[in-house]
Amino acid sequence: MSPRMRTGWTGRVRPSRYRALQPWPLAWLTVLWIALWGSASVGNVVLGFAVAVAVSWFFPLPPVDLGSKVRFWPLVWLVVHFIGDVLKASVQVSLVVLRRRPVRNAVVKVDLHSNSDFVLTGVAAMLTLVPGSVVLEARRSTHTLFLHVLDTDDEAAVEKFRAEAFAVEERFLRAFEPLPEFRVDAPTLAAAAAAREEESR
Repeated sequence: MSPRMRTGWTGRVRPSRYRALQPWPLAWLTVLWIALWGSASVGNVVLGFAVAVAVSWFFPLPPVDLGSKVRFWPLVWLVVHFIGDVLKASVQVSLVVLRRRPVRNAVVKVDLHSNSDFVLTGVAAMLTLVPGSVVLEARRSTHTLFLHVLDTDDEAAVEKFRAEAFAVEERFLRAFEPLPEFRVDAPTLAAAAAAREEESR
């Protein structure tokens, strides 16, 4: 069985109610409720937690094994670097607007090294949240991202952005280290990528 196909739920058995009440989803739904109402009062927190429990109980989601373990310090570095990228890109986009000159944009193709859907989603989200780049298409069959990139007027700028995207993927993989049974060696990964590319034609 390929690493991507291994999941904790087959889709044939409904997830049990008690397993649906997991700490992290409950905390996330509670925070989302607080953010929507814009108030962190005790009553709002309690009500948000109650809503999170009700949603998780009546609409349980299947457990999904992401095939990775979280490493604390690489995760901190990933978040810190991401915030730095957002601030830096915000300044760069502002300068592009203030210069008031013709701007050439480009659609950049990035073939990720990982064959994980989780990594594909995470990297795509992080690149989109950085000002100046937007994911136009995420091709799951080949784990390829197509991004619209601002102020990219030559091949050197394209390669620079592609290198930055690969750096984001590398930091993401360090923060969410694949479990041994989910790791794929380089030759196997290259063969899988070639097969996916052939299937997409």
